[in-house]
Amino acid sequence: MITLYFAPRTRAVRILWLLEELGLPYELKKMAFAPPSKTFSQQTPLGKFPVIEDGDLVISESGAILEYILERYGEGRLAPPIGSPLRGPFLQWIHFAEGTAYPPLGNIVWHTLYKRDAESLPGVIADARGRARDALDFAAQALTGRDYLLGDEFSGADIMLGFTLAVAQVLGVLEQGDAVLMRYLARLQARPAFQKAAAA
Repeated sequence: MITLYFAPRTRAVRILWLLEELGLPYELKKMAFAPPSKTFSQQTPLGKFPVIEDGDLVISESGAILEYILERYGEGRLAPPIGSPLRGPFLQWIHFAEGTAYPPLGNIVWHTLYKRDAESLPGVIADARGRARDALDFAAQALTGRDYLLGDEFSGADIMLGFTLAVAQVLGVLEQGDAVLMRYLARLQARPAFQKAAAA
């Protein structure tokens, strides 16, 4: 059984959401998120969230965990098969969500919530917001005229981007005027698995 080290409002929400979507059994080790005093400062086996244990395997990084769970336990659900024309876009969106769209949001969180020096760094915050907006606009173009990133079918890529968009909304980067993304996020947030993960 998979053990998930979980703190609310962290990237661990992605993994709990995934486990719920797949209906997999899991053990949830719910913990408090400690304001980071240094990198890898959380009280998990690898010092960060999320972390899973699956037998002797211990891994972190939400995108890697998502890919691992889908490959090992997904049984073809929530991911196009290797060799499918959709496999490349699926992988692109998984890594876009964390590698492109999330970093500027993380900068805003770091300076606003943890270092509390955002007011003295208006240029840094403005730059982060601009980079985040560029990423959101890129996603909005791809989602125009479709329900999910890969078309009509919900996938693990939507889990990855959905969490990033929820963070962008909390930070005020994603706004009501972003009609395409707001409709998309509402579809994701209406899913029972998302609601259970977000409430944990």
